Amino acid sequence: MELNEFQRWVKDYYEARGWSELNIFTRIGFLAEETGEVARAIRAIEIGRDRPDEKTQSFEENKQELIEELGDVLGNLIVIANQYDIPLEEIFAAHQDKLIKRYE
Repeated sequence: MELNEFQRWVKDYYEARGWSELNIFTRIGFLAEETGEVARAIRAIEIGRDRPDEKTQSFEENKQELIEELGDVLGNLIVIANQYDIPLEEIFAAHQDKLIKRYE
């Protein structure tokens, strides 16, 4: 799926469920929550989890969880970008340009 197509899909999907109507500060809270879940998934891959209420998973299961959590972060980032009518391609280009100017 192309980048712009995915951004439109997220917009339509979230709007259909009323998720895009949440205020931006609530959305930032969701982004922070999902970022924490990415950290938890990485911890499970790198050093494991030893809580008695969690089952031990294989590397592939942990990796799949990380993929899903990264998707949740990406979804929230897209909703924020959509809120301000910013295409992801513009974000990517601006980030690339900033890094090139800063480090080259």
